[in-house]
Amino acid sequence: MNINELTIENSVLCLIDHQPWVAFPIQSIAPQTLTNNVTGLAKTAAALSVPTILTTINAEGGPLRDPLFTGVSSVFPDVQPIDRHVTNAWADPRFVSAVEATGRRKLIMAGLWTEVCLAQTALSAMKAGYDVYFVADASGGLSPEAHERACQRMIQAGARPMSWFGVLAEWCPDNQDPVYQKTYPIALDHGGGVAWAVQYTMANLDRSA
Repeated sequence: MNINELTIENSVLCLIDHQPWVAFPIQSIAPQTLTNNVTGLAKTAAALSVPTILTTINAEGGPLRDPLFTGVSSVFPDVQPIDRHVTNAWADPRFVSAVEATGRRKLIMAGLWTEVCLAQTALSAMKAGYDVYFVADASGGLSPEAHERACQRMIQAGARPMSWFGVLAEWCPDNQDPVYQKTYPIALDHGGGVAWAVQYTMANLDRSA
């Protein structure tokens, strides 16, 4: 039994504005790390069938397009991002309706920029009565300080900070549960040093078989 705060059954993942143009000025996290972490988070949600809401800002309607990172869009080819023109996604009724349609109250959010779109959306969701968990290492700000101040602001308002792998581990706490094995390929591809532990586990599973 999973007694953690976050479970596969009670969570909604909201990925906010992970777009190339939006990401260009990010200075709080290395590009390859941001790409790795948000892709790992997206793959985990997809593998475990956690409802996922995608958003973009100013991706369409102008002279240039700014689509989602391919690492996200390729994981959810059938999910249409909610494109908007306001920084706070909670101000868009389509986003609120998408959240309400899940019937779930625990929102896991990651986004660009931390101090703008992510913080505004998280604060508004909490005011509306939702529990918000933000994935700090799948988000990015215009500077390290901007990111940290935004994280502090969300924490002071009641949001819980997490890492992307922390989310994976909380969704799958029992490594004897068959669902846990769905995360092996994700950990191997995106888990950094954790991949060594997964290799060790898989080698021993093969041996026991």
